[in-house]
Amino acid sequence: MSAMIEISGLDKSFGSLEVLRGIDLTVRRGEVVCVIGPSGSGKSTLLRCVNLLEQPTKGRIAVDGVEVTDPDTDLDAARRHIGMVFQGFNLFSHLTVLENLTVAQRKVLRRDRAEADRVARENLDRVGLAEKADSMPAQLSGGQQQRVAIARALSMNPNVMLFDEPTSALDPELVGDVLGVMRGLADEGMTMLVVTHEMQFAREVADRVLFMDGGVVVEQGPPAEVIGDPKEERTRTFLSRVLDPTHTGPKD
Repeated sequence: MSAMIEISGLDKSFGSLEVLRGIDLTVRRGEVVCVIGPSGSGKSTLLRCVNLLEQPTKGRIAVDGVEVTDPDTDLDAARRHIGMVFQGFNLFSHLTVLENLTVAQRKVLRRDRAEADRVARENLDRVGLAEKADSMPAQLSGGQQQRVAIARALSMNPNVMLFDEPTSALDPELVGDVLGVMRGLADEGMTMLVVTHEMQFAREVADRVLFMDGGVVVEQGPPAEVIGDPKEERTRTFLSRVLDPTHTGPKD
């Protein structure tokens, strides 16, 4: 299977603070990779470096054969094929749901209104929100807004989807619908790099799990190994806290 994301020797510093150190990662086409780890471990920064929302300090990143870290690369063109969903929904509050899905299609992809509307409605149906096309974002629950954000990303026909803790801002009862949409994308063969704290999702959906801590990949492998039978003490300590919040182990 060919590589969709190739990362080699990635470092990222903010001033004197080293956030990522020597990250090497390949995500194959059609693969779902979940990144887990404590807050401040560099997970979100890693994701943001993939489409250069953060400029790497050092290293090389290629997405679908295009080296996005090459200064000569047309970054806007490369980003058109990378969908990203954030913790916040980032919807335009003054536009309807349908308009939120069509504005980038028309401005960036130059689709006409009829084509953009058709693609938008297809993707709203895909996330179970076809009936909300004419609603305003404020009329939707947080979970519905996040599903609209996913549909908006899908409307750009991405080759890969990046998810940065897409359920962390949601009430617990709204998480399931968003994860259900993501499961469906995985079943369709979408390449996905997912930063998440939803261990059950990672266990059931991921082809591979990465555990990050202190800006490095501590451990990676199939979910049954990394979550079910971790080799590294740092992974075991993290999972014991996440899976059993009453656990009182050694402090960091």
